[in-house]
Amino acid sequence: MIVPRPIAPRMLRLAALGLASLLLLAYVLGPVMWLLSSSLQTEREIVSIPPHWIPESPTLANFKAIFATGLGLARPSPAGTDPSSGGFIPSVAANLLPAMANSFIVAVTVTILNLLIGVPAAYAIGKIRFRGRGLTLYAILATRVIPDIALVVPLFLVVRKLGMLDSLASLIIAYLAITVPFSVFVLASFFEQMPDDLDRAARVDGCSRLRVLTHVYLPLARPALVAVGLFAFLASWNEFLLALMFTQTAASQTLPIVVAGITSDFTVSFSFLNAAGVLAVVPPVLLAVIFERYIVSGLTAGAVKG
Repeated sequence: MIVPRPIAPRMLRLAALGLASLLLLAYVLGPVMWLLSSSLQTEREIVSIPPHWIPESPTLANFKAIFATGLGLARPSPAGTDPSSGGFIPSVAANLLPAMANSFIVAVTVTILNLLIGVPAAYAIGKIRFRGRGLTLYAILATRVIPDIALVVPLFLVVRKLGMLDSLASLIIAYLAITVPFSVFVLASFFEQMPDDLDRAARVDGCSRLRVLTHVYLPLARPALVAVGLFAFLASWNEFLLALMFTQTAASQTLPIVVAGITSDFTVSFSFLNAAGVLAVVPPVLLAVIFERYIVSGLTAGAVKG
């Protein structure tokens, strides 16, 4: 005879899980919701006490100012102007849209080159048996053990020697050095867990290694490709330290550098700063939403063998 489980402990456990989930959501989404809310507030409202989580009079003035200055339709406010008076535009506002374009160019280029370099290397490590195969993979992975800040000086010397300082090419080279090892590791694990029979059957039918890769394995590796591509894009889009070291002028600066420059101005407009922050997070969020179903399966590729 099956004895029914008591309802009270089960309901209590569900209530505890629900409360814990709500607290976790509040902790994770709280800063994002405040960023979005404050970007729609005036400067006078955003510095008021107590703060308003819901804008009393939502306004798109900050976003209009960003696009107006970026398109040359408005000029920054003079230094020392009080932001609370309304209509304040920081001096670096005109660089926001060009910086966003620079970030997009760098991120897309790094993503494409990442796949072009990482896919053949990962296929060779995962499916071609050669002496030193395991050592090669661990040597590539070992480069990610080194903190990024320890690579700043060597990368700076390489970029300066190539005459690429203060250019988008310097950022592309630096970001490839950081992202390619991770991409190779994830893709190699994904290729390794695929059946070897697919490779043998294609080779018997006369396919070259390149055709086996492009016609057999790549269609099956779509989750891993999306995962590493998204990783390369986000890493390039959000990177700050190397961009700060390698770029000096607005012509090559990326979005994180320009957004950070708003806080170093003579007068800081928090509402304008948060509006710029919203524009900075929109592309990554859109990509994460579009490719959400591929991300988890791609990042866990090769985690379980057997």
